[in-house]
Amino acid sequence: MMTTIRDLTDADAAPIAGWMVRVPLWQRYGVTVEPMTAKMQAARASGHLMLVADIDGDPVGLAWVIPDGMFGRSPYLRTIGVHPDYLGRGIGSALLRAVEDRVRPALLFLLTSDFNVDAQRLYERHGFTHIGTVPDYVVPGVNEFLYLKRVE
Repeated sequence: MMTTIRDLTDADAAPIAGWMVRVPLWQRYGVTVEPMTAKMQAARASGHLMLVADIDGDPVGLAWVIPDGMFGRSPYLRTIGVHPDYLGRGIGSALLRAVEDRVRPALLFLLTSDFNVDAQRLYERHGFTHIGTVPDYVVPGVNEFLYLKRVE
């Protein structure tokens, strides 16, 4: 099995949304298939960077970057995720490297939930620094950790 990173197509959106709803993190944030499919397609059409990790023709990972989503001037990694059946295979790392290659040079920002310890470890391994906390930002009772990386 070889992982390929490529741009998202409209046809990828529904299958990705289909596995996203199986992930407890996105369940907690209320993700459902039809609205997420539409959001991905609209984001792609509006010029957001939408990358897919593909294994044998199946989209098993997603990275979604809003080019000027942080303060209207810096890229914001809105979403990164891996199909639950493909965790632990380096797909998240491959997506992060591909994002960095596409946005450099830049200050790259992202948010991650306080309870998402695996994601925090991933980002820190890749050189991101926790620079702040936003309490109750997306879901009441959940702090969002703000991370930053200078991508040269």
